[in-house]
Amino acid sequence: MEIIALGRGGETLFKKRIATPQQNYQACIAAAKSLVEEAEKRLSVKGTLGIGIPGTISPQSDLVKNANSTWLNGKPLLQDMEAALSRPIRIQNDANCFAVSETIDGAGKGHACVLGIILGTGCGAGLAFSGKPHIGANAIAGEFGHTTLSPMHEQELPGHPCWCGKHGCVETYLSGPAFKRDYESLLGEKNRLDTPSILALENDLSKRTYQRYLDRLARALSILINIIDPDCVVFGGGMSNIKTLCKDIRPALGPYIFSDHLMTKFKIAKYGDSSGVRGAAWLWN
Repeated sequence: MEIIALGRGGETLFKKRIATPQQNYQACIAAAKSLVEEAEKRLSVKGTLGIGIPGTISPQSDLVKNANSTWLNGKPLLQDMEAALSRPIRIQNDANCFAVSETIDGAGKGHACVLGIILGTGCGAGLAFSGKPHIGANAIAGEFGHTTLSPMHEQELPGHPCWCGKHGCVETYLSGPAFKRDYESLLGEKNRLDTPSILALENDLSKRTYQRYLDRLARALSILINIIDPDCVVFGGGMSNIKTLCKDIRPALGPYIFSDHLMTKFKIAKYGDSSGVRGAAWLWN
């Protein structure tokens, strides 16, 4: 859980990160309130407040839905946070916040339509048009982490089980843990190495795992590009630390894009892990 206070020009005035209370909704509210109070005491000013969450607010019920921090689901988070901090608050999906941040003053600055792709412990996407989040009628616009990987190869069927209850979700193939699992499936045994260490091996097996990952990313991403046709795609999350990702994804997309040439720009997030929280602050922009 991270808080950031931005000046009008985007300068960082205060920043702090703490461990998120697990499986405890009320503790999360208390922790968020404490961070806000600490920031405002330090800066001697009361600011506008935006929050990014790993889920979204249902337009029908006003309750949290689709959060992989499952203890938030079904809770009136917006109302409870507004009551706790005595002010209006804007809440958005963290991938939407990520896209907003990178559009306003990040890697996607100057582009009208930015697709933010987060490849971390999970997998998510958000859309920003002219610096504003595109939410959609169901508050799931741009989201592809829980769509089925398509076209799915025979050896990938029936798909990995996902925490959401479905099989074959994109998240189960494109997250950092999914990369490690795929490497272990090729290796034929469990391995203690984390994803960065596997990539650093640069042996035949790690290279093969990476090529499989690129093809799966291209298959998933091509659907969004073919439908939305964004000006710029910005990658974030742990897997975006692969230095050659933006260069490698372009040829991988070739077979799946319905165009004679791929003009889309591919970039790595300027603000890294703090991009989402910056976007939450920019929700009042």
